[in-house]
Amino acid sequence: MFGPITIPFGAKMLFNAVTLKPGVTFEQVEMAVGELCMVVKETYGGNNGGFLAGQVFKFSGFVSDEGSLNAAKTADDHYAIVTYWQSFEAHETSHADEIFNSKFAALASMCSETKELGYDMLWQGAAKG
Repeated sequence: MFGPITIPFGAKMLFNAVTLKPGVTFEQVEMAVGELCMVVKETYGGNNGGFLAGQVFKFSGFVSDEGSLNAAKTADDHYAIVTYWQSFEAHETSHADEIFNSKFAALASMCSETKELGYDMLWQGAAKG
């Protein structure tokens, strides 16, 4: 469940920025996020629906002075759900499914905003050991 992942070149990446409603903590949504991730992994994985791998991140509050061009070095507290898919079509088909929507609705009820953006992979590499 918490092991390393391998992303094949050409995968589609979906980045979902999830902002919780005021007063809602990650501990309160942790079960909903876990159930959502498990449903995606078990129901839509590989040839069953095109899901390859995923990750969940909590914004740490760090904003890079060196890598940020914007003068305002702030960002709202949020979480990122990053998923990798064989295609955008596979992603959209899975997310239109009733099984996914029932789990996503539980998370969405505790969010003030979610925004999921799709990206084409252009490069990947690893450091030499």
